Amino acid sequence: MTVPLLDLSQQHAALLPDFCTIFERFVETGHFILGPDVEQFEQELASYCGTHHAVGTSSGTDALTLAMMALEIGPGDEVITTPFTFFATAGCIARLGAKPVFVDIDLTTFNIDPRQIEPAITEKTKAIMPVHLYGQAADMDPIMAVARKHGLKVIEDAAQAVGAKYRDQPVGSFGDIGCLSFYPTKNLAAMGDAGACVTDDEELAQKMRKLRVHGSGGGYTHFEIGGNFRLDVLQAAILSAKLPLLDGWLAIRRELADRYHRQLDDLQLGLPFEASHCYHTYNQYTVRVFGNQRDGLKAHLTAGGVGNRIYYTVPLHLQPCFKSLGYKKGQFPVAEEAAREVLSLPVHPDLSKAQQDQVICVVQEFFEGE
Repeated sequence: MTVPLLDLSQQHAALLPDFCTIFERFVETGHFILGPDVEQFEQELASYCGTHHAVGTSSGTDALTLAMMALEIGPGDEVITTPFTFFATAGCIARLGAKPVFVDIDLTTFNIDPRQIEPAITEKTKAIMPVHLYGQAADMDPIMAVARKHGLKVIEDAAQAVGAKYRDQPVGSFGDIGCLSFYPTKNLAAMGDAGACVTDDEELAQKMRKLRVHGSGGGYTHFEIGGNFRLDVLQAAILSAKLPLLDGWLAIRRELADRYHRQLDDLQLGLPFEASHCYHTYNQYTVRVFGNQRDGLKAHLTAGGVGNRIYYTVPLHLQPCFKSLGYKKGQFPVAEEAAREVLSLPVHPDLSKAQQDQVICVVQEFFEGE
């Protein structure tokens, strides 16, 4: 039996009648850009995320770009963030002409270490961008305290963490703007690229709505230079159909994670950590494989028909395109250690008990053979 890392086929099969109705309606009306369906999803999403506003975007990457444009982050500015995340986090900062400034992570959560943020602040620092990696909330209390102390903006990269909570508050609702992704691998998955920004600030929300349509205030009058960051209407309707089911899917992911915890606890693995005040959504179930055994376990899983993936193999400070920033190997040892050790196992709402048993069995076989 093959166990894929992710399988949306059952989820989509169950919703196919809804999707067909949605598609037929759009074919009949011919309305494909913005409008009531996007507005409805934005209202539903804002309510889910505990914010006053949501602004749909064309992707999670564009959500990050839009958020920084709205906050007027650009050339000469610095944004403090983590080196252990998907490329878009720092790529969007650099694309706007600002400088990503990295600080190391906490190895228990894989998220930015709040203790290292303040020493990295300079007169050029304009924002902090924590990432809620793998569905685990970053430690927001000390991050927000540092931001308030120094008058800095906070942009939460919650691309992997829709539904996650920190002290019973949804991630994305702490900072000035939270950025979400609905890429098909995410817990709330579109059928293509999609994303959103959430905020409590009405002025920022209105500004982002203008910037996502080339800075237009309506018609062909442009007050600012924005971009084409609109959320596709079809994706908005699909996401509206899925959103009421999200909490149930997250509960299943947590049950699967708990079973992994119990079955793999006695192996030489670092299992995912969840702080007592957090609600982990397990967008990925990511373990640490000690003793230079990660590649061996990965090969063994693949040979056993078990999907797996490394998120992420190269920390951002060591990416060739960021060479000009001047960071060196060894500068962020915790992030580099994580990159050497992490491996993600299948965890999704349609993973059957038999499939999970196979994953567990193949992992156990590897360590028994050592």
